[in-house]
Amino acid sequence: MTLGRADQQRDLFDEGARFCEETLPGNSIYGFLARERDRLFPDELFVDLFTGTGRRSVPPSVVATVMVLQRLEGLSDREAVDRYAFDGRWRYAAGVGGYGGSGWARFAHTVLVDMRERLRRSQRPDRVFEVALEAAHAAGLVGRRRVLDSTPLYDAVATMDTVTLIRSALRGLLKVADAGLEAELRAALAGCDDYVAVGKPQIDWDDPDARAVLIASRARDGYAVLAVLRGRELAEAVEQASALLATVLGQDLDPGEDGVFRTARRVAKDRVISTVDPDARHGHKTASRGFDGYKGHAAVDPDSEIITATTVTAGNTGDTAAAEDLITDLLDNTDGPGTDGPGTDGPGTDGPGTDGPGTRGGQEPIVYGDAAYGTGEFHEQLGGAGIESRCKTQAPTAAGGLFSKDRFGIDVAAMTATCPAGVSAPIRAPRNGDGGGIAYFGQACAGCSLRSQCTTAKAGRTVSVGPHEQALADARARQTDPAWVADYRATRPKVERKLAHLMRRRHGGRRARVRGTDRVDADFRFLAGAVNLARLAVLNVRRTANGWAVTT
Repeated sequence: MTLGRADQQRDLFDEGARFCEETLPGNSIYGFLARERDRLFPDELFVDLFTGTGRRSVPPSVVATVMVLQRLEGLSDREAVDRYAFDGRWRYAAGVGGYGGSGWARFAHTVLVDMRERLRRSQRPDRVFEVALEAAHAAGLVGRRRVLDSTPLYDAVATMDTVTLIRSALRGLLKVADAGLEAELRAALAGCDDYVAVGKPQIDWDDPDARAVLIASRARDGYAVLAVLRGRELAEAVEQASALLATVLGQDLDPGEDGVFRTARRVAKDRVISTVDPDARHGHKTASRGFDGYKGHAAVDPDSEIITATTVTAGNTGDTAAAEDLITDLLDNTDGPGTDGPGTDGPGTDGPGTDGPGTRGGQEPIVYGDAAYGTGEFHEQLGGAGIESRCKTQAPTAAGGLFSKDRFGIDVAAMTATCPAGVSAPIRAPRNGDGGGIAYFGQACAGCSLRSQCTTAKAGRTVSVGPHEQALADARARQTDPAWVADYRATRPKVERKLAHLMRRRHGGRRARVRGTDRVDADFRFLAGAVNLARLAVLNVRRTANGWAVTT
C-alpha cells in the first residue's frame, strides 16, 4: 500500500468549515487540529509505514486525526469512523471538507486497526505522542519539575479461576502442537476431558468433593503432558505454551500427603490470572482496593500540565520500579527535544523566575510524588543525579502505640542506635552485606522504666536499620519545613487532575482496549499524546514564523 496524501486545496466556500470556525471555541481541539494538523503530523511523517507500490491509503494525517479524537472521546473503531462520517466537527478537524466536496467521505474501521499495527511494527511507534511533546517543548511549556503517579488499568479479559486456567493452558498447548506431537500429548491424558470445549465441565459445583476430584484430574493431565515434553527440543510456540501451563499448575496447586493435587490456600506472588492475557496481574492501588490488569504510570509538568512520559507495568508492580523511566530526561540532564538546553528561555517563555506556562529559565529539577515514591533508594537516586526530591516519606510506625523508630537516635556513620532511655547499642550488619543492620537492646530493656512504652517482646526491643536509613531520615526532616509542605500540597495534586483526564472514558481509558504489556503501553502513550494535544489547544499554542509559541 502506498502513502495517500491529503488534498491541500481547501474549499473557501465550504459551509461546514465556515460554520465550525464561527461556532467552535477558539481553544477547542477541533479548531486546533484543523489549524495545526499539517504541521503536527503531515502525511510525510508516516512515509516509512508504506511501500512504493500498491493502492493508495487513506491519508495518514486524516487517520491520525480520527485516532486522536477517538481516544479523547473513548470510542471503538466502528464508532470513530461513524463519528468521522457524520460529525461535522471531526471532518473539519481532519481537513476533508463538507459532504459536497471531494474529501474522504468514509472509510472502513479496519483502517484504524491497520494503522495501529503499522505504527507498532515501525521504528517510531510513539510518533504522535512525540510530536505533541516536541511542540510543547518548543513552546517553552516543559520545565524541570515532574510530578509522578500511577493509576489502575483494568485488563480487557475475564479473570480465570484455577480450573479454567488449567484447561485453557492445556487447550493452548494442544492447539500449537503439530499433529504428531498432539497425538502423543492426547495419549497421555486420562480421557476425562477432550479439552476442546471452552466452557467448564458439568459437575455439581456446590459439592466440594466433586470440585476436588475435578481439580485433581485436570492437574494430573497437566503434569502428564509436561512429562511427555520434558527434555525435548520444542518449537518456540510449543515452548511458550508449555511454560505457561507449568506456571499455572505451580501457582495454584499444592500436592497433599496422599499425592493428590488440591487448590492452594494462598495467592501466588506473581499469579497469572488469564491465559488470554498472561501479562495481566492482580494489583492493589490501596490496601483495600484491588484490581486486575496493569498500572499506567505518568510524569506531568505541574506548571503546564503536559504529560512528559508514560509507561505501563503489570498491576502488581510498585510505583518506584517505573519511576526511573518517567524521569529519563531529568536524569540525562536535558530538557528534551526542541529546547535550547537546560535552564534556557526558549520560545514562548515568560522570562526567568516566573511561575506560569513558558517559564523554564534557571529552573532546578524537582520530582514530586506521594508516599509510594518516598523510598530511601529513590531519594538517593534523585540526590545522586542532582535532582531535588519532594516525594513524601511515611513516618515509621509501631504496633500498639509503642515507640516508633524515629524515637531512636540512629547514627549511620558510627553504626549505633540510642533508645529513648539514652542507652546505645551497636548496629550489627547482616551477613548478606546489603547494608543496614539490627540493633539489639535486650539486656538494657530488663529493668528499663520505659519498657512498657517500648516493647512487649520478652527478649527486649530490636530496631532494624535499612541500607537507605540516612536518606529516609533526611527526607522526613525536609518535609517538616512548612515551605516544603505548602509547595507539596500545591503541586503534587496536579497529577491527579491529569490522570482524571486520561481516565475520564472507560473504553480505552480505565479499561484497556488491547492485551499484553507492550500493546497496552503503546495505547496508553497514544492516549497521553491525545490529551497533550487537547492541552495545547487550551493553552492556545500556535505555530508562528519563529516556531511554536503560546499566543493570547
